[in-house]
Amino acid sequence: MTALAWLIPCALFLGLLGLAAFLWSLHSGQFEDLEGASWRVLRDDEPGRENVR
Repeated sequence: MTALAWLIPCALFLGLLGLAAFLWSLHSGQFEDLEGASWRVLRDDEPGRENVR
């Protein structure tokens, strides 16, 4: 029974911490451009010219 007295508050704290992190990521704009990253992965860029003399 004493284990539940520790586990329930710990679980609630971790849940609230996860919710706070999710709300922070929404507020900071982490989920604004969901398709842009997938298109940048598929884009075929030419190699950089920094090594060409």
